[in-house]
Amino acid sequence: MPDNRLKEAARTPGMTAGAFTYSGGRVEPGESATFRYRVSETYLGDPLRIPVSIVNGPQPGPTAVLTAAAHGDELNGIEVVREVALDWEFDELHGTLILLPVLNVPGFLAQQRYLPIYDRDLNRSFPGDPEGTGAKRMADTIFRNFVEPADLGIDFHTSTRGRSNMLHVRGDMGDSAVERLACAFGTEVIIDSTGASSSLRRAATEAGTTTITVEMGEAHRFQRPLIDRALAGVESVFAEYGLVADRSVTWPGWRTVISSDEKTWLRAPSGGLVEMHVERGEIVQAGETIATITNPFKTERNTVEAPSDGLLVGALENPVVYPGNPLCHLVELEPETRAVAEQVRATASGSRQDS
Repeated sequence: MPDNRLKEAARTPGMTAGAFTYSGGRVEPGESATFRYRVSETYLGDPLRIPVSIVNGPQPGPTAVLTAAAHGDELNGIEVVREVALDWEFDELHGTLILLPVLNVPGFLAQQRYLPIYDRDLNRSFPGDPEGTGAKRMADTIFRNFVEPADLGIDFHTSTRGRSNMLHVRGDMGDSAVERLACAFGTEVIIDSTGASSSLRRAATEAGTTTITVEMGEAHRFQRPLIDRALAGVESVFAEYGLVADRSVTWPGWRTVISSDEKTWLRAPSGGLVEMHVERGEIVQAGETIATITNPFKTERNTVEAPSDGLLVGALENPVVYPGNPLCHLVELEPETRAVAEQVRATASGSRQDS
């Protein structure tokens, strides 16, 4: 069973903020630390370390952990966590922040999704095992020292190569604590799912660290608009849990919660070159042409239409497909939700044009 003493102390009104401890160190209240922490070693026996920043506020409060790059080629979240760790001011922080911008350092160095030294998915290795595979041993060290002691967590991801996701949250909305965290992040779309077995999100939530996944953009790049929106989401969460003062919780203007079995991947009916007619984040009507697939001579043409009104949460970026390859991830919207969403977007667009 997890040791929840730090969590209970953070939740007890009037208690003095305590030191945050991990194997090999401690950070006292009102102090911060930035260091590289050993989680494994290379073939040559050299230490393999991940970057860690800890900010322990002068006032008592919850402990939050922010993680990114469990998949080494997913870069947007790295910049989110890095900016929170290094650019934000926390003189009046109520609680503790654990900031882990690059979990999968070997994958990051190789710009690969998985752990190249173990050929494993780090995000399918949690909570880890100190006697298990190399990936599970690494996961155990990270989880035991920096994830399990926290009250809440935000794990940042992007889509895999060749596809792109709009900013959205994934979490188990049947868990009231997860629901609170997911809504506090302030996205229009929340996908309700428990998460894959042995994923960081699922393992953390089961261990008592309420955790959501934030999906944003595509691999191998920084996308500044998405990074800025994610930073606003982090600020909203910190406001919801009282980590920072003088901040407000974000309401995106509209929201839809979709069960994981209600999302639809539209797939290519044929192989060829793809022209996408809509982008991620766009609202489409039933029957609207989403993509056209042609052969190299454009003598054969297939069109893919939206089966219903909906929102494109994810879309293809790489313009070549085999039959059956995913083209886009479509989420159906109720008519009332769609009407509000279009009104909010029209108002936002008008405001940008006027500025």
